[in-house]
Amino acid sequence: MEILTQLIGGFAVALQPINLFWAFIGCALGTAVGVLPGIGPALTIALLLPVTAQVNPASAFIMFAGILYGALYGGSTTSILLNTPGESGSVMTAIEGNRMARKGRGAAALATAAIGSFVAGTVGTLALTFLAPAIAELAFVFGPEDYFALMVLSFTSVAVVMGRSLVRGFAALFFGLALGTIGIDTQTGQTRMVFGMLELLDGVSFTVVLVSLFAIGETLYVASRHASAPAAINPLSGGHWMTRHDWARSWKPWLRGSVIGFPIGALPAGGTEIPTFLSYALERRLSKHPEEFGHGAIEGVAGPEAANNAAAAGILVPLLTLGLPSTATAAVLLAAFQNYGLQPGPMLFATNPDLLWGLIASLYIGNLILLILNLPLVGIWVRLLLIPRHYIYGGIVVFALVGVWGLSTSWMDLALMCGLGLIGYVARVYDFPIAPVLIGLILGPQAEIQLRRALAVSQDDWSVLVGTPISASLLAIAALVLVVPPLLAYRRRQAIPAREQPASAS
Repeated sequence: MEILTQLIGGFAVALQPINLFWAFIGCALGTAVGVLPGIGPALTIALLLPVTAQVNPASAFIMFAGILYGALYGGSTTSILLNTPGESGSVMTAIEGNRMARKGRGAAALATAAIGSFVAGTVGTLALTFLAPAIAELAFVFGPEDYFALMVLSFTSVAVVMGRSLVRGFAALFFGLALGTIGIDTQTGQTRMVFGMLELLDGVSFTVVLVSLFAIGETLYVASRHASAPAAINPLSGGHWMTRHDWARSWKPWLRGSVIGFPIGALPAGGTEIPTFLSYALERRLSKHPEEFGHGAIEGVAGPEAANNAAAAGILVPLLTLGLPSTATAAVLLAAFQNYGLQPGPMLFATNPDLLWGLIASLYIGNLILLILNLPLVGIWVRLLLIPRHYIYGGIVVFALVGVWGLSTSWMDLALMCGLGLIGYVARVYDFPIAPVLIGLILGPQAEIQLRRALAVSQDDWSVLVGTPISASLLAIAALVLVVPPLLAYRRRQAIPAREQPASAS
């Protein structure tokens, strides 16, 4: 009952005209960046951080949530009509959706994707509404050693799961941790890694790093591969709206995708890619028309799109309740909270209930706005693809420069932005994941504080780190995350020669 009361209070905040305006701006902007390949919600939110510094926090986060959800809706449009996923979570949608579009059923594919996104987004938001306060209450029993273990689990999960190489994942993580140590140590007052430059005493700004790695690094990377960008758009002409048969084949995948997406999205490094893949595999197995998979099966669009959107609601659970980002976009959102002097976690429910419940209520409203924006106006969104790419990327770089300069009017920040932007570009070229850098930068100082607190309480007894069941369990899971993937890879390598040997003998 208390949750419903809080949610009603949240709707009172989210339904204010100014917040409805920001929700609409966020949804429209998110759909646009989702349609344009290579520009995701993380880049967009990072780019907007400097210019939203003067906006009311509730309004800013309502807009950011609209961007997060809108990018998922928009990503399905390019997947279906262009066979180019605007978002990584839309990759599975492209497989069947584009086949449907080529057969003249693009409208039906877009409709099942949009309605499935609405259903899953609403189911995921309902789960977030009722689960988040309970998890936040549990977080009050965490001691400093438990928080430290939780952050170690987050570090290992992100470094191991994101990216194709364990070495590259940890290299990116340690780079982020190193960036987080720059500045004055708050406990001892000693300077660290400032190299005599007074401008670095306050550390490296999150916003500068985010804008550099995403707005500069990602933009340079995407622009450098402009020549390989595909072109032909499958027109909507000849398409038909969803038939009764399509509805019958879609509603179960929508619900199954919602159930799969939310819990996986809530896990550290769960993201949106794994649930969409699992949903696609499940629908292929359960479908009464498995022969259509690979040739335009509507279940292959409905399920993954639902899982994609449910996972987006799931990533907000660890972020809002524990202050743990599980994806790059969540890391950017965490930085946005910190820009406003807010720390997501259990205390946020007590100290800023209007902001938090207004944000959750805005997710319901945003889903409805997105459904209205995407179903009838899909033709307009597709026209965004006709804008020359060099105008878009040039505009992003200029916007990033102006934003960082306006934030602090510091030449050091501009120099850092250029240097880190080049590092971000090199990282993308050589397939170093960006998310571990952000999570190392944001969580590194917090992990250090929790470790010091735990050791201070225990009088430098390191066994305190495994002194509670929670911390011991979390560290054990972190060790498994670190050890199991290389072991599985080793077993696979051993199994291949064993299979080839009998074949060559015969």
